[in-house]
This record gives sequence, C-alpha cells and structure tokens, in this order.
Amino acid sequence: MSSQIDHLLTENRRFAPSPEFAADAVATADLYAQADADREGFWAEQARALHWHTPFSQVLDWSNPPFAQWFADGELNVAYNCLDRHVEAGNGDRVALLWEGEPGDERRVTYAELTDEVKRAANVLRGLGVEAGDRVAIYMPMIPEAIAAMLAVARLGAVHSVIFGGFSADSLRTRIDDAGAKVVITADGGYRKGRVSPLKPAVDQALADRGAGPQGTVEHVLVVRRTENEVGWTEGRDIWWHDAVPAASGEHEAQAFPAENPLFILYTSGTTGKPKGILHTSGGYLTQATFTNKVVHDLHPETDVFWCTADIGWITGHSYVTYGPLSNGATQVLYEGTPETPHPGRWWELVEKYGVTVLYTAPTAIRSFMKLGRQIPQQFDLSSIRLLGSVGEPINPEAWMWYREIIGADAAPIVDTWWQTETGSIMVSALPGVTETKPGSAQVPLPGIGVDVVDDQGEHVGNGNGGLLVLTQPWPSMLRGIWGDPERFVETYWEKFQNKGYYFAGDGARLDEDGDVWFLGRVDDVMNVSGHRLSTTEIESALVGNEAVAEAAVVGASDETTGQAVVAFVIVKQSYLSAHEPEGLADALRKWVGEQIGPIARPRDIYIVGELPKTRSGKIMRRLLRDVAEGREVGDTTTLADTAVMSVISAQVK
Repeated sequence: MSSQIDHLLTENRRFAPSPEFAADAVATADLYAQADADREGFWAEQARALHWHTPFSQVLDWSNPPFAQWFADGELNVAYNCLDRHVEAGNGDRVALLWEGEPGDERRVTYAELTDEVKRAANVLRGLGVEAGDRVAIYMPMIPEAIAAMLAVARLGAVHSVIFGGFSADSLRTRIDDAGAKVVITADGGYRKGRVSPLKPAVDQALADRGAGPQGTVEHVLVVRRTENEVGWTEGRDIWWHDAVPAASGEHEAQAFPAENPLFILYTSGTTGKPKGILHTSGGYLTQATFTNKVVHDLHPETDVFWCTADIGWITGHSYVTYGPLSNGATQVLYEGTPETPHPGRWWELVEKYGVTVLYTAPTAIRSFMKLGRQIPQQFDLSSIRLLGSVGEPINPEAWMWYREIIGADAAPIVDTWWQTETGSIMVSALPGVTETKPGSAQVPLPGIGVDVVDDQGEHVGNGNGGLLVLTQPWPSMLRGIWGDPERFVETYWEKFQNKGYYFAGDGARLDEDGDVWFLGRVDDVMNVSGHRLSTTEIESALVGNEAVAEAAVVGASDETTGQAVVAFVIVKQSYLSAHEPEGLADALRKWVGEQIGPIARPRDIYIVGELPKTRSGKIMRRLLRDVAEGREVGDTTTLADTAVMSVISAQVK
C-alpha cells in the first residue's frame, strides 16, 4: 500500500462531493427532508415513476405486522416496466445488455430485441402450463437468456427462483423441492475459469434423486445451448431454448397483476442449516430497486454504462443487474466469467472496451486486485469511470482507498452500500453528490429508511457506541415472508425486538461520533464469504455426511481477501482411522464440501482434532474455535466441560 494511502488513513480523511459532480447528480439533499416530512408520500412519489395499469390509492398497509402490503390495490407488470415502456417511449434501439462471454464472444442486445425474446419465452412457458403463481427454477450462467428467463417468468405473474450456477445437484434439488417448481430453465453449461462448467447434468441428477424429498413437481426443463457439452436428454420433458423460443409468437400482451403478487423466491442460508426461501413481491420491490439504483448509482440512462459484477443467483444480481437497471432504461455490461480469466486484467479490459462509467462490485474482488498489484489495472484506460460502488460485506478502509486511488483516479466517489437478500434493495449508503464520504463506513440510511443501532433491550446506543442494527419502519422492498414458513419469518427477523416492532438484521454495527454507521459483520452463526451468506450448520451437516467424520464444528474466520473464510474442526471416526491413513483427508473433505454444497462453501482450512470445546450441556463453543482460527489468544474457557481441550486443539493447529 502506498504511503499516500497510509497518510490518508491516519488523517481519517473525508471526501466531499466535487462541485462538478454535485451539479449533475441525480440525488439532492432535499430528498431527506421530503421523506422525513411525509414518508409514505415520498414512497408513493417514487412508485408513480413506474407504469401502473391500475393506479394505487393506498401506500402502506401495516395493520398486521410484520406482514406488510405496499401499494396493494394497484396493478402493474414488472416485465412491462423493465422493457415495453422503454420501447414504446422510442428507446427500443438503446442497448440494454453489452454481453461478453468468458471466451471473448460478445453480443449487444437492444431493448427491442430483449423485449421480443422475453415475449417469445413467455409464450413458450405459457404453452408449458406456467400460470400466475407457479414457480420456475432458473439455474444458468451469466448470459442474456438468463435475464430473459427471469423477465419472461415475471411477465406471466409467475414466481422465479434463481439458483446460483455454482451450487451442487443436492443444493439444487433442495431448492426446487421447497419451491415446488413446475419448470426448470437451465443451460448445457457455462464458461468459468477457462473451462466448461456443466449445468444440465446437475439438473438431471437433482431431478432423478428424489429419495430424500417429496415427489418432483417439475414437468419440463428448458435448456439453452451455450457450451455444446454433451448432455443427457429426457424426451417429453426436456426442450431446447433455441428450438422453442425463436419459433414462438412474438406477440404477448403484458397482463396487470396486483402489487403484492409474488415476484421471486431467493434462497439464503439460515442458522438451522435449511436454506430460507426469501419471498419478494412486485410493486414495492420494483419501486425501491428502481429508486435506489437511480440515486445511489447516480444513473443517467442516456449516457451511462453501468456494470454490477454480481451473479444473478444472488440478490445483488436481481436488484442491480436485472430489475433496477432495466426498469431505469439503462445500458449495462453483463460478463459471464471470473475476474482473472483469461488474464488478471480482464475486468479492466472490459471497463476500457465498453466505457464503463459506474462500477459496482464486492470488497473481496477489490482485495484480490490489491494482492495482484496496481500495475495490472494501470495497464488499461479507466478514465470513463466516474462512480464506484461496494456491496456484499463491510469494506475495510485500506481497500476503500485503493479502490478510489487506483480504479477511480483519486476522483470517483465511492458508495459503500449495506443491504440484504431480505431487504431487497440498498438501505444504507452515501448519496453521491450529497454525502461527504468516509473510507470504510456505509454512513447513513437512505431517504425513507429507518435505521438504528441498539442494545439487547432495543435501546439506542448513542454515538460512539456499538450494538445491533435494526430497521425501525417497514420499507417497500422488504421481504414478505419465508416461503411456506411464516412462523420462521417472525421468529428469525422480528421476535427479538417484537415489543418495539423492529426488524433485526442480524448484523452488528457501531455509530461514530457523527452518527454514521459502520458495519461489523454477522452476529449469528451465518458467515459472509465474498458477500455470500453461508450457514455454519449447513457446512457441518455436509462434513458429517462424509464416512470419515464423526463430528464437525465450523466457524467464520477473518480473511484478508474474502472478508470471512470457512474454517472447520473435524473429529474423525475411529473406525475410519483403523482402515485408512489420515494423510490427505483434510483436502479430501474440502473437496467433499464443495461437491455437497458448492465451491463457495469449501473450507479454507480443515483441522483434524481429537475433541471439540463443549460446555457441560454439550454446546460447542465456537467463539473459542474462532480465536484459534484467527490466531488470537484463546478466550475464557471456564464454562467448558474439559478446560484442557483448547490447549490440545491449539497445539494440533500450530
């Protein structure tokens, strides 16, 4: 890190918006005053920026908390708002997607072309029996057809469940079964790290392996040909996209659906080990995704080239790849591959090639680029960048400053955003052109959003103190529940501060002397690895599923690159040890977890130990294991049934 960055950090520098940026910024300081004066009126004004087939008369129904309804008597079509209205406004020739495949193939897809593809895909799905309320699973690489698939489902008033293409067949099956999906849309494969990553075989395995779950509801599998890898085929069930979609009618009138019509289910890890199906509906979600994309990313659709690097399998890809940018009529980059393939400067090559003006990515990626060195991005012309964004986890001040200095030419403002799968849209962030920014702080709730940091009793902690982050008021893009489990919804998010009516985000935070928010990460047993939430329980279950493992404990340890890394402590069965050599077992178990859950969950370290630290009641003391994993002095062991255990574990780890 340069001495310049060191100097800036020690000075606790702040960065005021330049007069030039502020003069042309979308956001203005009076947004806060408007929202404070009439919060519901403020959100009604943002909602009216959308096209409503039937205008709403009621903004918020909070008569049955925590089950909110926003704009409930209004009707709209989400896909129409993202596509048709732009074409009808004369912007059909504007490029919607600047798509680049990992091997270097490319496509420029206009709004008119994307609208046509979505109409045809909607007709295909309707022909397959998909109706409003039906669930469709999407398991695809980052290709234009993935966006088209999401919008085609939304156009029909059906519910999509996008599943990250890196998840295993077992994880896929669990999510398909829980949602009761009627159709799966997938591809033969995608390109990842220079190789074909097969997808259709995982779908076939997931649909064949029904033993552990209910009988399958999937009637058809619609398959995009991308990599031409060999795939199995079930006649009558499987359909090629390239056969069906181009042959379908290009005429499809967008039907109006109630604002509270379900739009998507997105599965996220939970502390029980069973993934939670987070449910979002249409009108409120699209209102806040559109508004936040516009003001936080300072989006000027006529001139900007926006690039959110997230995969559509995560909430960031839903809100700021598919729905926000397309609802705003923006032009955006869509890239299939990984940042380092085919060379470590690939992202910066794409910034130069497409003239990216707004870049929104994760701290993990930024820290990876820092490790590789500034000489790589400095080989490319990044002068088009005028705004940078960070998402997925807290960004450390060093990475923030490197991002600004090296990628933003020491001039581009940075918006460090906090939000969750559950919140649907950005909740806490600087507003470019308005906020004086601080390296490492997400800073302030957006206009119309109520945030506080409280103690365990729900009382405000005051400036200079830390505590638990809560949301104090309902917001338009809030989750409407956990799919099929309303009790778990209440228990997980609302029970802790039920007397206050607060939503508990599960994150720790502190308020600085100015009252700005600094996020501290998760306070439960869910880890945040590269911005992806992973359950310790889910990974422990996978480890114990291996024939060698008797017991396992998993913790998230601080990691310079990924924010948190998975570290596992494993007790091996004696019966296994008597028949096998333990050498190489840790590597085999890392691979096993990757196969069971997905590569993102693969532990960084696995330690084979003889015991785990447990209380007298049998509870594993994970905080002590976290001390070991992070190389700290082990904390208080007095509550352990055997206080000598940690000394033995520490010796085994060294």
